[in-house]
Amino acid sequence: MTIAAKANSWILHPRPNPHASLRLFCFPFAGGGAQSFRAWPEALPSAVEACPVQLPGRESRMKEPPFSDVSPMVDALAAAIRPSLDKPFALFGHSMGAVIAFELARKLRRDYKLLPECLIVSARVAPHLPIPRPPINNLPPTEFLEALKAMKGTPKEVLENVDLMEVITPLLRADLTVHEEYAYLEDTPLECPILAFGGLQDTEASRQALDAWREQTKANFTLRMLPGEHFFIVTAQALFLRTLSQELYQIARKATQVSLGASPSLVVTSPVQLAGSK
Repeated sequence: MTIAAKANSWILHPRPNPHASLRLFCFPFAGGGAQSFRAWPEALPSAVEACPVQLPGRESRMKEPPFSDVSPMVDALAAAIRPSLDKPFALFGHSMGAVIAFELARKLRRDYKLLPECLIVSARVAPHLPIPRPPINNLPPTEFLEALKAMKGTPKEVLENVDLMEVITPLLRADLTVHEEYAYLEDTPLECPILAFGGLQDTEASRQALDAWREQTKANFTLRMLPGEHFFIVTAQALFLRTLSQELYQIARKATQVSLGASPSLVVTSPVQLAGSK
């Protein structure tokens, strides 16, 4: 997939869709970038425009230093994403990305009085809970490499490429610092729904720890558990994207009804039609 960025280097538009009724901003896991979502635009409903977020320090922004603290990252993100919030939107984040999406939702509410139609989090314990393992971001090189292998999120060919690992290790350490040293601050629960995804075999985010996200919203909470470990969105991608599409269809449908004041019979078509060939 060729990703064409607009002047805004943060928000990418791999498949621009001006007729979409919902924008989905996607935040990656530690070490990931916009390419992590390369299969999404064609798999999601046509009423949804997938907008991967390109964080500094990777891919097209490789020369920029990565953030190691979520607060300044979200400050920069809020300003960058604000011009794109001229229609209903949702936020998605996997693992580290879930923390970013959550704090961005709170920042947008606080500074702009804006909320997503839905906050979608994946493979991350609720923000007020500690992650269930010791941090690895400051481990010595050999131990750090072994810990990455155990997490099963970095391809074997990358871990065994000494030169490549030398290049990407600073990014991995910075991202893992964002994820592992995140400090939750008490605030009023969000007024938007939260949808959580989890892997049935994920030891980093159990069903109970995912279910605790319900404490962060005054609106509806939904939990979807899928087969797989921490990176089930990759290993069970087809099932995950199909399930996500069904949820996004309903979110986009409701957003259209609210914006147009239309009755359900006047709004969009079936999930199958929305997804094109799906």
